[in-house]
Amino acid sequence: MSWAAMGEVHEKTPPAGYSLMSVPGLAYGPLGHGCMHVCVDMQRLFAEPSPWATPWITRVLPQIKRLVERRAEQTVFTRFLPAQRAGQGVGAWKRYYERWSSMAIDNIGPEMVELLPSLAACCPPAAVIDKHIYSPWFEGRLRAFLMEHEIDTLVITGGETDVCVLATVLGAIDFGYRVVLVTDALCSSSDATHDALLTVYHQRFAQQVETVEMETVLSNWT
Repeated sequence: MSWAAMGEVHEKTPPAGYSLMSVPGLAYGPLGHGCMHVCVDMQRLFAEPSPWATPWITRVLPQIKRLVERRAEQTVFTRFLPAQRAGQGVGAWKRYYERWSSMAIDNIGPEMVELLPSLAACCPPAAVIDKHIYSPWFEGRLRAFLMEHEIDTLVITGGETDVCVLATVLGAIDFGYRVVLVTDALCSSSDATHDALLTVYHQRFAQQVETVEMETVLSNWT
């Protein structure tokens, strides 16, 4: 979900702190059979021109593709589905979609919620789970999927660092998963809040969240 919708100015290049909040290795050892890659909301409506565009989503796409191509069977994509029509929703979401009526599915077309083509090509074997809010946890499908596959560790990529990735990370922490954030495979439409959240992940959640770069994940997932 895009902070652009809240009035942030788009930046065309990743922020200066893009991957600074990473540590060289995995604090709790290599990744194994109980690991799943959760790729958050790498969709057309965030990559193509729209009020919710995240301009440097395409800069992290190659890193995400590297992991997906190696671990497609251990990848699940989440997709954010906007309201079907303008003003649809409960409580503040109704007001939200009155303000952002142009982003209702009836207006943008259902094709815009699809994954970016190079990622969609990996489904299957990669799985797709849809959600209607920032968090992928409240509707229950992601949790059930992970329990079915006996997953205890999540490698998280995608966007946005400070909105849907944040909701994904906090839910994963609450459920007790080991969380590995791939800092050079995260994106946002706001440089300032991207950098701020990387600091939060690295400093305030150090016992629950490991922040590393993609090369570390690829070389330590056995």
